[in-house]
Amino acid sequence: MNLKSIAIASAVGGLLALGSTGVLAADAPKDKCAGIAEAGKNDCATAMHSCAGQSKQDKAPTDWKYVPKGECEKMGGKLLAPEKKKAM
Repeated sequence: MNLKSIAIASAVGGLLALGSTGVLAADAPKDKCAGIAEAGKNDCATAMHSCAGQSKQDKAPTDWKYVPKGECEKMGGKLLAPEKKKAM
């Protein structure tokens, strides 16, 4: 192996090692937090509308967003109870 091949192999190995140890933000634990979503930026349906992004007012008490676990109250929101999964 020449020096160039060794450098490339080391760089690729380093990138693979870094990629396998990090936790993605999407995998981090989250809470459903009501009352903090801006208009049009809610994460899911409520009794008032059927889908994400359809809230009409800022900080509506029924609209919610996912936030990092433990951050909801700090943002002025209210935790929603997690949904119970139905047994099959």
